[in-house]
Amino acid sequence: MNRNLWGQCLSEFVGTFILIFIGCGAVAGWVLNELSLDLWGIACIWGMAVAMAIYITGPVSGTHINPAVTITMAVFRGFPWKNVIPYIVAQMAGAFAGAAVVYLFYRHAFAQFEAGQNIVRGSAESVVTAKVFSTYPAPYLSNWEAFFVEFAITALLLMVILAVVDERNPLLSALKNLGPLVIGLTIAMIGGSFGSLTGFALNPARDFGPKLFAALAGWDSIALPGPGAYFWVPLIAPVLGGLFGALVYDGVIRPFLQREEEAPAVQAERKQRPLDA
Repeated sequence: MNRNLWGQCLSEFVGTFILIFIGCGAVAGWVLNELSLDLWGIACIWGMAVAMAIYITGPVSGTHINPAVTITMAVFRGFPWKNVIPYIVAQMAGAFAGAAVVYLFYRHAFAQFEAGQNIVRGSAESVVTAKVFSTYPAPYLSNWEAFFVEFAITALLLMVILAVVDERNPLLSALKNLGPLVIGLTIAMIGGSFGSLTGFALNPARDFGPKLFAALAGWDSIALPGPGAYFWVPLIAPVLGGLFGALVYDGVIRPFLQREEEAPAVQAERKQRPLDA
């Protein structure tokens, strides 16, 4: 691994660590210490965690912090395929480490909550604490129904990300410094709208890394593979959803955007057209 790629992978590790450290930390406080947060508040914290990670690590790696983003960028934006696996490994490792530190800080709160609720870690009832680390669907959803929710919301997220980084987009090209906030707000809106259905994973690393940690920390099969073997849904649905979102953006939106340097010629052409053209 060359020095530049090593630095980019470290950046992805740090960015994903920040995401989980802040996001799962908020959920831990909500569940274990009964903080006065609601779903919208939790969604906003996750969104701001993403924005913070982008501002810190974006200049080094682009802050994918999500295998769905990395794979989509490789397919549609020329991101080097040789960097895909290293990026994803770094993202998974960062998510695992973030979950481990959250558990370290909240370990006494976990023990107190489990004792007070008579919950045996690893039992079916312990899903309530396993949710601190990763996502689970609402009980009335099948895995396939949850799959399509995650597919759709990740498609929307990738459409926003591609719009933010698109040099042809006149609404965002002058606001590049606000791009991370736009992405963070999008995640918050998605979480507020659909988080009660699937927990809005949107990100295989965000879900699987903490799930793996929880499995090793005593939640066993409740974490992996999870009730109904749910683990595959937030692994696969975001990747396919991200690719679909990019396909829609590139096929429906991007062809009708003009590059900035092309704009004067286009305007001149329009002035020369007859009024009934």
